[in-house]
Amino acid sequence: MERLGKKQEFRRNFGLWSALGFVSIYLATWEYVLVSLSVGFPNGGFAGLFWCFIVTVCCYATIVASLAEMESMAPTSGGQYHWVSEFAPPQYQRLLSYASGWMSTLGWLASVAASVNVIGVEIEALVEVILPDFAFTGWQLTLVMFAFILITIVFNTYGARVLPKLEIVSLIGHLLGFFVVMIPLLVLCPKNTAFDVFVNFQDNSGYNNIGMAYLTSQVTVMFCNLGSDSVVHISEEVEDASLTVPRCMWWSYVGNVVLGIIMLIVMLFCIGPLDAVIDSDVPYLLLFNNAGSPGLSVFLNVILFILIFAGNITALATCAREIWAFSRDRGLPASKWIGKMNYNLNVPDNAVYLTSFFCGILALINIGSTLAFNIIVSVSVLGLLSTYMISIGCVLWKRLTRQPLPPARWSLGRYGTVINLFGFLYSAFIIVFACFPTGLPVDTASANWAPLVWVLVIVLAVIAYVLHGKRHYTAPVEFVEGRKAAGTGLQST
Repeated sequence: MERLGKKQEFRRNFGLWSALGFVSIYLATWEYVLVSLSVGFPNGGFAGLFWCFIVTVCCYATIVASLAEMESMAPTSGGQYHWVSEFAPPQYQRLLSYASGWMSTLGWLASVAASVNVIGVEIEALVEVILPDFAFTGWQLTLVMFAFILITIVFNTYGARVLPKLEIVSLIGHLLGFFVVMIPLLVLCPKNTAFDVFVNFQDNSGYNNIGMAYLTSQVTVMFCNLGSDSVVHISEEVEDASLTVPRCMWWSYVGNVVLGIIMLIVMLFCIGPLDAVIDSDVPYLLLFNNAGSPGLSVFLNVILFILIFAGNITALATCAREIWAFSRDRGLPASKWIGKMNYNLNVPDNAVYLTSFFCGILALINIGSTLAFNIIVSVSVLGLLSTYMISIGCVLWKRLTRQPLPPARWSLGRYGTVINLFGFLYSAFIIVFACFPTGLPVDTASANWAPLVWVLVIVLAVIAYVLHGKRHYTAPVEFVEGRKAAGTGLQST
């Protein structure tokens, strides 16, 4: 904290296991494999979804590794926008850092909204087990989301003191739940053929091009694995953060990917005919119902609901810390109010309330679009991948120009340049396809509005920089040891 020029304002309550639980339950890859991969069924069939998942997680690993190394160099709750400020070319660092802060805020707000959306769909699925013709209207789903946002606020304010213990319990539930869900499905469900699962590619997306359909489904596969940087934003609450956090980022990703691949294979073998899956509004409900028992289906849904809700608590905590850190650097309007710490609860409660408010705004998309979840997912991917690309690009620039980097206890070593380069290019690649609609033809209800939201936030960030940031934003590098002006003290809110 002294090297980064920050005053320690949080109590460091998170150890190795609680930090590992924090990021693992947010990633929740096997859980999101079940609930969020519906786009992949028409865009490639079972085989297309399987191989898209395998290729995507291998490519995305370079991004996770790059972020983990930067975290080891600069373990701060600011994450990407701080790294950009410290590693970017001096003449561009202020503007790029400010833009990264806004993009990170957008990405994490959308991530919180997406996880709350999944909670609403889970409630709908539970009811559908008993009443097969039941379906929420858009406004009903929005109200359910509002209710769970309020519940999540309580866990992130008055329950903040027990959050580290809750994360350990969540980690245990994440691992045990995997076996509790997987084993009944393997034993009881009728099976699809290996040919259908691994070989038979199909395009029902309307693109009439299997390659294009395959590439657009990468976005939801990415969402299943997105968020290893969640634990970055609680760095200032983690003991020995420069080593603990990158270790948690990497090994939680590896562990979640392994569980995710196994669950994906189980799902593809057990979910039933592809045509029925494509026609279903909630495909994973078909999977649970295939076990042949409504009671078991409800039970499996409840397990999934509890684990995803636990991840939702983590998502709100992550976004609130990121917004708090950005406000500490005066990156947002009303930064003084947003960055206020509640030292009794050890939480930036105003940041929690603000995050929840804007999450509710994003929930309103459900009223106007039948593909609200896909739009929110695309906004999340666009926002976060933008920050990944910029921050990785900055550290890559440092390496290519042979400039010294801060020491890292978790280092990529001699492979750093290659890994950074691939991660940078792959981030740009995914950003392009996050702007495409999930299928054709497209109308106003089924269009992917995420690029418009993304561009609007960029425009808003530019306006905010001109009116506010140019005068008030304090780029993090201005406080870093060896870069700060003489007499500059530690920064605080």
